[in-house]
Amino acid sequence: MSRRYDSRTTIFSPEGRLYQVEYAMEAIGNAGSAIGILAKDGVVLVGEKKVISKLLETSTSVEKMYKIDDHVACAVAGIMSDANILINTARLQAQRYTFAYQEPMPLEQLVQSLCDTKQGYTQYGGLRPFGVSFLFAGWDKNYGFQLYMSDPSGNFSGWKAAAIGANNQAAQSILKQDYKDDITREEAAQLAIKVLSKTMDSTSLNSEKLELAEIFLADGTVRFQMCPSDKLNKMLVKSGLTQPSADAQ
Repeated sequence: MSRRYDSRTTIFSPEGRLYQVEYAMEAIGNAGSAIGILAKDGVVLVGEKKVISKLLETSTSVEKMYKIDDHVACAVAGIMSDANILINTARLQAQRYTFAYQEPMPLEQLVQSLCDTKQGYTQYGGLRPFGVSFLFAGWDKNYGFQLYMSDPSGNFSGWKAAAIGANNQAAQSILKQDYKDDITREEAAQLAIKVLSKTMDSTSLNSEKLELAEIFLADGTVRFQMCPSDKLNKMLVKSGLTQPSADAQ
């Protein structure tokens, strides 16, 4: 029945559904997981890297975390070629705002602007939805630290803890049980790693399979920092998810 209505993004089915948008969300459901947690002193983003080959230079290949502006970063789940277009669009919008008003663009305004672009691709003929979901993390002077999630339909919403990608429903239910309002950045990182360990298909975790990034304030300045692999391995050992290496011993 759906085949009559799924050839165009602009055609509603009799149930009021847009099948192309749902197919895009299904593609994201097969992508590597990403988790964002809002802490009292920052925001933590953790993503699952799909290691394609041992020959890949992982130190120069960033798959899940991207810096958009000095005060905004995002985690990605879905088709990376689609994500690159939207990330470049967001960076351009942020810089135009800074050029025009001499201050950083408010995070919610940036997310809404990008989601307006995503929504257009669900409405006009000859286009398909972007097959990517984002977790936006950042800080602004209006609302402090914030975490937003957006999907291919152009919807976005603010979250205290959110998961996108494969097994996101299972991850969301664990976050719902274990999240606390007064959580610190370090505790948030441990919680995100614990959730990923329970929802990832891989049996063993290491720094080659994870990316961890943090947004926090240092001396009144917003900082975006990727966690180095040696620190990430120590966190995994501390969590009891991996055994310490011979070098560490």
